Amino acid sequence: MRGHTKLVRGVAHLPGGQRIITCSRDGSLRLWDLESCTQIGEDWRDEGDEVGVWSMALSPNGRTIASSYLDGTVRLWDVETRKVITKWKEPSADVNSVCWSPDGVQIVIGSADGMVRVWDVESGEPLIVQGLNPIQTGHESVYVVSYSPRATKIATGGYNEDGIEIWDARTGKLLSTIKHEYAVWSLAWTSDEKKLISGSGNGSLKIFDAVTWHEIAVLQGHNQVVEAITLFRNDRLLASTSWDKTARLWNLDTNLSIGLPLKHEKDVEHAAFSADGKMLSTACADEKAYVWNIHAILKAAGLENLLSIPVSATLTSPTRHLNHDGLGTTFWTQKGGVYLKAFQKQHSMLISRLQKSFSDVLVCLAFLDAKHRL
Repeated sequence: MRGHTKLVRGVAHLPGGQRIITCSRDGSLRLWDLESCTQIGEDWRDEGDEVGVWSMALSPNGRTIASSYLDGTVRLWDVETRKVITKWKEPSADVNSVCWSPDGVQIVIGSADGMVRVWDVESGEPLIVQGLNPIQTGHESVYVVSYSPRATKIATGGYNEDGIEIWDARTGKLLSTIKHEYAVWSLAWTSDEKKLISGSGNGSLKIFDAVTWHEIAVLQGHNQVVEAITLFRNDRLLASTSWDKTARLWNLDTNLSIGLPLKHEKDVEHAAFSADGKMLSTACADEKAYVWNIHAILKAAGLENLLSIPVSATLTSPTRHLNHDGLGTTFWTQKGGVYLKAFQKQHSMLISRLQKSFSDVLVCLAFLDAKHRL
């Protein structure tokens, strides 16, 4: 995908599988059609803004993009209207990382001053929680922030010996520190919250047990900074990008690399899987975005099963946040099942999670006050 005039810093696949969004140091976000590999519409720019974009993240429901800028501004964009919904300014001029909470209600931000702040999306204001805003990390600079899948923890990675720090997402209390010899640039949780994967400045990827925080495995292949890692939703396929001008695929069943490195002309800044895992988009410092046929690579290696989604995973592993109703109920859905998580403001609520066919969805909400809704 050609069009950006400076390095491409981020990429995200939109629901539907036909479009991606990229962001760049040229100050723009751009929407692309995957079939024609052409840009859709004009560049996304806020009025009067010429500052470069440093990072972005797609909301769990796929409707909003959060983007951070080199002047410390964070903007929320409506994907369909391509307009800014709201924006706020971080005290630090350099926002290195943004991450949505799994329910899409909050955004955690990591900055170059070593601070982490949690913002409420609806109000556009920092949460007022003692110890949570801000979190003064042990990092000289925070390179990456990541909510755990159940939103109970926030993992931070950065520069200095405190490579990874684990924080209580509700109180801001430091729960654990995982020492690294090199700075940690990237993080990814498995969907069951049992493992945490890191990418480091020396090119290694490490897998940790998220209960004991002991190291389980080290993945070797890159020889420079691992800028980003992205995990396919079945937790079996991992992609990593590096300053060594490559992206790599990893089989997490065996912790071995898959096929040859995906070579680029310059540093690879970011990567994102499509919803079905058959495509991987990469953002590169050569001002371009690339789309790779992962299904073909896996098929050639005899590893097509790495894209399979167990029925149990489809019923318990949320990937799309749909909406909030008046009672504060949050819905997630994906092919093969529906999972509901409810926050009841006025009633105690029980939720029945029912299996469904691939064509029909049946959800039953059972209220303790004997009211039933279909």
